[in-house]
Amino acid sequence: MAANKCGTTALGWASPNNRIYRDVLVYEQQPSLVRHYDGDKSQWSSSSWSSESANSSTSTLGVAAQQTTSSISTSTTPSPSPTTSSAAAPSTAAAVSSDLTSTSISSETSVTSSASASFSSQVSSSTSTISTTSQSSAAASSQPPISTSPVSASSSSSNGNTTNTETVTSTETLSSTTTLVNTITSVPDVSLTSLTTSQVQSATISVTQANTTGAVHTSLETSGHTSALPFPTPVFNATSTLSLVQTSTLTGAGPTATANVTTIQAGNIFVAIQTDAPPSQVTSRGDHPVPTLGIQQQQERLQTNKFYANFFLGDQTAGTWTHPYSVAWSKGTGETGSWGLAVSHIERDQLAGSNSRDPSLDAGQVGFFAAPVGIQSMVLSAAELDANSTLTTDTLTSFSVNVNLMARGAQNPTITFPLVQGMAFITGSYGGGTPMLQSGIGITNLTYAGAVVGNTTYKYRASLNDGFDWLIYVTPANAFYNENSFTLLTTGEIQGPSGFGGHIQLAKVPANSTDAENVYDASAGAYPTTASISGSVSGTSGSYTISWTKAGVTSQQLLMFALPHHMESLAYESSGGITDVQLITTTKGMATAIRGDSWTLDEPNLPIDMSFAPWSPELGSVVSVSAAAEDAINAAGYAELSQNISQQTNVGSLYYDGKALAKFATIIYTVNDIANNKSLALTGLALLETAFALHVNNQMQIPIVYDTVWGGAVSAGSYNGGSSGVDFGNTYYNDHHFHYGYFVYAAAVIGYMRPAWLSEGSNAAWTNMLVRDYANSVTDDEFFPFQRMFDWYHGHSWAHGLIETADGKDQESSSEDTMASYAVKMWGRISGDVNMEARGNLMLSVQQRSLGLYYLYLGNNTVEPADFIGNKVAGILFENKIDHTTYFGAEPEYIQGIHMLPQMPCSTLTRSKEFVQQEWDAYFGPQGIKPVEQVSGGWRGILMANLATIDPVNSYDFFSNSTGNFSVDYLDGGASQTWYLAWSAALGGSQAGSGKVRREAAEGRGKRTVSLVGDEDGFIGERSARGSLRSSRLRQRTRR
Repeated sequence: MAANKCGTTALGWASPNNRIYRDVLVYEQQPSLVRHYDGDKSQWSSSSWSSESANSSTSTLGVAAQQTTSSISTSTTPSPSPTTSSAAAPSTAAAVSSDLTSTSISSETSVTSSASASFSSQVSSSTSTISTTSQSSAAASSQPPISTSPVSASSSSSNGNTTNTETVTSTETLSSTTTLVNTITSVPDVSLTSLTTSQVQSATISVTQANTTGAVHTSLETSGHTSALPFPTPVFNATSTLSLVQTSTLTGAGPTATANVTTIQAGNIFVAIQTDAPPSQVTSRGDHPVPTLGIQQQQERLQTNKFYANFFLGDQTAGTWTHPYSVAWSKGTGETGSWGLAVSHIERDQLAGSNSRDPSLDAGQVGFFAAPVGIQSMVLSAAELDANSTLTTDTLTSFSVNVNLMARGAQNPTITFPLVQGMAFITGSYGGGTPMLQSGIGITNLTYAGAVVGNTTYKYRASLNDGFDWLIYVTPANAFYNENSFTLLTTGEIQGPSGFGGHIQLAKVPANSTDAENVYDASAGAYPTTASISGSVSGTSGSYTISWTKAGVTSQQLLMFALPHHMESLAYESSGGITDVQLITTTKGMATAIRGDSWTLDEPNLPIDMSFAPWSPELGSVVSVSAAAEDAINAAGYAELSQNISQQTNVGSLYYDGKALAKFATIIYTVNDIANNKSLALTGLALLETAFALHVNNQMQIPIVYDTVWGGAVSAGSYNGGSSGVDFGNTYYNDHHFHYGYFVYAAAVIGYMRPAWLSEGSNAAWTNMLVRDYANSVTDDEFFPFQRMFDWYHGHSWAHGLIETADGKDQESSSEDTMASYAVKMWGRISGDVNMEARGNLMLSVQQRSLGLYYLYLGNNTVEPADFIGNKVAGILFENKIDHTTYFGAEPEYIQGIHMLPQMPCSTLTRSKEFVQQEWDAYFGPQGIKPVEQVSGGWRGILMANLATIDPVNSYDFFSNSTGNFSVDYLDGGASQTWYLAWSAALGGSQAGSGKVRREAAEGRGKRTVSLVGDEDGFIGERSARGSLRSSRLRQRTRR
């Protein structure tokens, strides 16, 4: 398990004070439990937190620890300006305490409040004290960097700011008292207030409103994951002497198909790959270990890796991120105790993570950042919902789901929530219940704004204790419904008249926005229910269109939030709908609201010409290298193809098997097309085909089964009591694109080398089964869902399958994500499926754009927090946090390297020269955190292959051993010296015609010039004198 981070609050950011952490700690703003979570929901330990309000100075705690006395009144007062949002109060945030088994925290906080504070608690003595001082953070639309104010023991403030003191003990639990904890209370309709436009309801009944409870999950949830490295570690040596085939005796030997394409025409890239059942050797099972909890039957195959999966996993309460909002089933918990759907939006200054930097791992100023979960900004509920209510889901698609809350005994949902990625409103469709709108932050006043859409949709404005306004839009289905009678019962509850049919929508007003309400009003009443996608490719350009199905007041234009990569690629015809309404997301920067029922997005520079050969945007595909490099490649290829291929490709792991098959496929391609050694290539091809056939015939150690429950091809490893972590969670749909992408790539190479293979047996059908499993192109496939892994809204894949997770879906290796799309492209090309090839090209271009914003950070990145981008890569990207670590360990080469492997032609597409240079300087250069000379094992080879992007000569020197520093120990089980030699030589290390290659490399002190001389018969550098005779003879023996 990776080493992680946690800590205490400073300036609005939770600040870890050591690197190793195992827990989730929950910061509560009422005297209640601080909960410790060790990764298993059944294992909570308790500690207590208490707080006292002090004088009326500004709160310095990032969690806006306001305890306010509020009141209720039905008196009429003028409403504030409807076009501005009051956002001066501190934001609500979460803090995490130090890594202890049990903590007791006392905090004394001064707040500014329009209402008087009333709060009391009992505090006992403690053994150690941590003090933090911070200033109130006004809610704003800007993106401040993570605060890194230090946390010091027993410190105090002398500058007039309030000192927040956290007293920590190891075992003591404190008791405390408070005036009120919210309870769900409904009243008869006759007690509700009939309002006129602009009437304001404010509080007169004295209540102490508990602000919020926010949890920061600082540990990695390891269920379904293993601590195994992402490649087998043994060093493989030659086990036999190859008996080379005589190409003169073979008819039609060698490739007959071309791997080079410069243009594509595909009018519809979303055409079925295949419609048949999986091949008969793949048996079916209907006893998957994960049940379909609450999922209603549907014709379309179920999605396993989409944003809403938490609604049918675990206890169904973990969050779902639609961006910019998140939602979760309250299920009787939280500040409101509601049974409705809680809605949350987190501002940038609420993130936890300051002081989390480990200087041995993190080049950035922080090692992680995370948004607090469990804050109930607003809740859509009904009085009829209680402990006997149930949650179901239906219409699971790639972009959307319906979440239904059912009251006890109800035949139809009390409320249905159509959840769609990017939706501007959280919409609840009511089926006759009594609307209850609640807030864990607290509502200071409620204003009735009247009709905004003819006589169909009516608006309320709720001002919360954190200074933000939320808009409430009510669209009754019944013209006689008293839509003007929503009444503020307490600072935590609003009730509407009973028997409501229709829908209620919520939207947060951004800070400092003068036009947001007008923008929201113009789309209120309409809401999306699902989405579809279409796409085409012409020449080297591609485009895709996301179209939403609309319900409600369909005369209104939809309003949807776009992520930064959408804004970069939005087509001209869609750009007219851009508004100035923006809300920050948790991990994807600023979301921008766009009017329109569809978006078209353009990618004008598809990597159409990328093939099997080394490739870069500047050079294109390179198949010619120097004669010296050819010799080196041949020597390495002969040695590596003499290894036991069948042994390496059947180790009881689909992931490792696939990597090994892809490794040998790459070697075979390289010696054939780059080293021009057909005899050696076809000798290796015969061995590779035999190893691949073992998998096609499903005779490997752990076979594949077809899961009829969820609809997918999965490892049999976790059935019959096997743990969820077997083979990296493949049975649970973890990492399928990583695992199967290697197989698909290997199949493409085999089909390229011997096209007849494509029509033999079930080779093509079996490979297509894998593509359909992770990258299916249609929604009506009887056996597999549409695009299980790739998320066309986010622009990259999610690796996390059927395992509940507190911070949403996640993915570790951005480079293997890209490899999976590259495999789709190349299999489409070789198998003759031009639509698949075009789709793979478009996916690669979308990934190039999205990864450059969310995963791989140039110094000028403005999407992610400024304090984090110095880390250069995400580590693990979740929907709710980014953690610069890995699931298998915490070393710089692990964290950075998992975004490098495998080095393939697509690597230079997403990992630009500028990025690679910045990352190298920060981590592995002479002045980096861990210079490359200090890295051992397979990671050394990965780093040096990555170096070829910016310094191909140095990289080639290393792999050709001209420096004497190379060892086979530096090759991981999925990599080869053969490919690394070709890769570095083709990118400039030893190109064709380069008898002499000159390099100027800036390293450490100034520049140095190195001249490397090669000849036609030998290796370059130190190895040439010893290796020329053997190399020359090898070429003579194998070129027949």
